[in-house]
Amino acid sequence: MPSNLEINRREREGVSILDLKGRLIVGEPAGKIREAINGEVTWGRTRVVLNLEHVDYIDSTGLGSMVICYTSLQKSGGTLKLLKLNKRNIELLLLTKLSTIFEIFTDEQDAVNSFFPEREIKRFDILNFVQQQEES
Repeated sequence: MPSNLEINRREREGVSILDLKGRLIVGEPAGKIREAINGEVTWGRTRVVLNLEHVDYIDSTGLGSMVICYTSLQKSGGTLKLLKLNKRNIELLLLTKLSTIFEIFTDEQDAVNSFFPEREIKRFDILNFVQQQEES
């Protein structure tokens, strides 16, 4: 399985959306995500959503990179939100308690809307997810 990570940037209502594809793991992929976020900060774009729909695997270094990205955006007055995680990656965030740090969304419009306080949004229901896992 290739370890390369593709990152495609697009913008929606002034929010940067980084579509990730591949594996977010130690080595080049972990560095690539940090470079992408540093680029956003350099250009003054501090509202970022990571779309993880096509990321099938995240290791501890990948998680660490996400935390570093979150912190650097926060220092710049922005924030990083996560979109469309698969079941395994959600479980990983729960296990590491990072689900308490990252805002997680299943719908892209909700993720974008979350940057606008006046808009109504539907957040990912972690409690509901956990209960469903226990039942299955």
